[in-house]
Amino acid sequence: MDVLPLPPRPDFEQYRKLAKDLVAATRADDAGDAVRVWARGWLESLARALETPITPFVRDSMDRAVEHIASRVRDERATRPRGARFRLADAHFLIANAHGFPHWAAFEQHVRRASGDGTERDPFEAAADAIVGGDLATLAEILRRQPALVRARSARVHGATLLHYIAANGVEDFRQKTPPNAVPIARALLDAGAEVDALANTYSGGWWQTTLNLLVSSAHPAEAGLQCALVDVLVDFGAAVHGVKNDQSPIMTALAFGYLDAAETLVRRGARVDNVLTAAALGRADLLGSFVLDAGTLRPGVPLVAPGWLRLPDRADTHLAHALVWACRFGGVEAAAFLLETGVDPAAADGSAMTCLHHAAARCDTALIRLLLEHGAPLEAVNQWGGTVLDSTGWFAMNNPAAGVDYAAVMEMLIAAGADVNAAFPTGDAVLDAMLRRHGAGG
Repeated sequence: MDVLPLPPRPDFEQYRKLAKDLVAATRADDAGDAVRVWARGWLESLARALETPITPFVRDSMDRAVEHIASRVRDERATRPRGARFRLADAHFLIANAHGFPHWAAFEQHVRRASGDGTERDPFEAAADAIVGGDLATLAEILRRQPALVRARSARVHGATLLHYIAANGVEDFRQKTPPNAVPIARALLDAGAEVDALANTYSGGWWQTTLNLLVSSAHPAEAGLQCALVDVLVDFGAAVHGVKNDQSPIMTALAFGYLDAAETLVRRGARVDNVLTAAALGRADLLGSFVLDAGTLRPGVPLVAPGWLRLPDRADTHLAHALVWACRFGGVEAAAFLLETGVDPAAADGSAMTCLHHAAARCDTALIRLLLEHGAPLEAVNQWGGTVLDSTGWFAMNNPAAGVDYAAVMEMLIAAGADVNAAFPTGDAVLDAMLRRHGAGG
């Protein structure tokens, strides 16, 4: 959740003044610029209070935040009757919401507790800090003194429980962290009575907002190498491995976000592989053989399973096309070969217009690339960012390189198949650009 943290010992009166200054900015002749100046001053003072150096990265983040705040003010004004002014109540709501609170009163209560002005610090906030900071001793002491807290919910709009913070996803972004001892912290919360499948209002809510679903779509536990171990802990305590609505949302979510290891862990713990999407992603050509009759037909009884946010029509042909994309995304050469032989279109693409060949080239999987080219996969199809297969491969080489991969050789393979070299030139990499020039780029 993209929200702002509080400075150490915040002063609520400063927030009152901040709100009044925002109202004044909206009434200036150049209101748009005035609001941007207001927002930048706020963010820069916050960075100083947090002792955060304003590096180019922080500056870029601030620029995005300034534009977001300015657009929020513009939207608030646009929804009012003609001539109606942006009011102090509107400024109060915007500032509260920027910190993740539904209204000014909740924000005031939070700030006054955080400031230590005669009120005890919010124990939920203290426990959340202990979880993301890996302070198991402090967490245990808080829960010993207030055992009911383990089922309490955040006052922020996401309404998460303490267990949700283990997923490091959907909660306030400054708390999206996975400490090295996240597994024993998760066990401590569950031993204390945390509800393993409690739902939060993260990402606008819904029955898929469990800790398990948020966990298997989160980069932080994956990068910490703890995602699969945390899956095991949650399932040990009864998390619905098939999803709380029996819709297979955990494994589908893991695959949609690219976490194959988490998906395989879910299968090991009992998740079903009874549809073409999961079978293809997991490389199960044997299962595909028992599910599929042809490029548009499944055997009787084989379900069409996909989360709603994939926006797949409830038809066998669209599921099979997406299955081919997932086979290529996760390196399932045999699964991809089976689907291609049944007649599935090699030009199939996902919701980001990444085709099978885009994914195979991103993986630098030469066997898959060769297979797709033999079946006529298009080289010049563009993804939603305007990148052809060659251009996309250059982007991955520069931004998300795999260890030990010779991207130049893979790009030469694509060029030999007829890819337009100018579509990828320049990449910004001296070696890749020299190779592209040798093939006529920039001429």
